[in-house]
Amino acid sequence: MEKIAIEGSPKTPTINFDTDKGFLEIKGRSIPENSIEFYKPLVDSLEKYASKPQSATNVNIQLEYFNTSSSKCILDVFKKLEAIHKGGSPVTINWHYEEDDEDMLEAGEDYQAIINVPFKMIQME
Repeated sequence: MEKIAIEGSPKTPTINFDTDKGFLEIKGRSIPENSIEFYKPLVDSLEKYASKPQSATNVNIQLEYFNTSSSKCILDVFKKLEAIHKGGSPVTINWHYEEDDEDMLEAGEDYQAIINVPFKMIQME
């Protein structure tokens, strides 16, 4: 399966999805012009990955900011991960947030309440 590596920009996050290692990382700002279009390759890749996932999948989310349309796309990504988790291949989501960023902590907690996947809230300095 092919890896996804999308270089971040001021409006889009860096995305690295290494299907061989079962590792997904999304970091930076997510305010793309068209969120659905931006996240589609990742959602499609997760769909394929779900048919033959690694024994465990680790996800690191480290976003500074995301807009409303991105939040829906991130939820779509998490739903794909939830399906993998329910299929018997454990998934762990590490939600990183800065210690003074209560909005980002709250966003992580909101996703945690919706998605049935283990979340680890990780406070950064």
